[in-house]
Amino acid sequence: MLRKMNVTSSTLFLRMSVILIGIPVLALCIFLVPEIADYAAKLSSGATYVKYLVFLDLYASAIPFYFALYQTLRLLNYIDKNTAFSELSIRALKNIKYCAVLFSILYMAATPIFYLMAESSDAPGILAIGLAIIFASLVIAVFSAVLQRLLKQAIDIKSENDFTV
Repeated sequence: MLRKMNVTSSTLFLRMSVILIGIPVLALCIFLVPEIADYAAKLSSGATYVKYLVFLDLYASAIPFYFALYQTLRLLNYIDKNTAFSELSIRALKNIKYCAVLFSILYMAATPIFYLMAESSDAPGILAIGLAIIFASLVIAVFSAVLQRLLKQAIDIKSENDFTV
């Protein structure tokens, strides 16, 4: 019983971190994305289609972000149940990898908008923030791919050892 509580308490911090990551992103989606869309529409001489493209791109990027957070919570649940070395964990890591790649692609599509905003306000930091988001999501994709491969190898070694005994 003590061991199970120890595992749960060690993943509790990670669960709370995942939730605390999701809350500010939700606030950004509610409050900041409409302002970014309005600003982008003003930069493009009031073209309303640009506003809707910004909405589409930034809200579409929230979908894989939250799906990856959900997969992370599932992975932590597998760890708590001592089933971390399973195909379910490999599938969760694969989903996280795909979400990170999709997130990166969606932000790459928004890079021209970041460029226009940086040029008009003479703030190159806006473009740097966009590029940092792309880089961070690619790092997450590579890291989850490496973890996925290592976990697959560990499961294969475990199953080979189970057969030899």
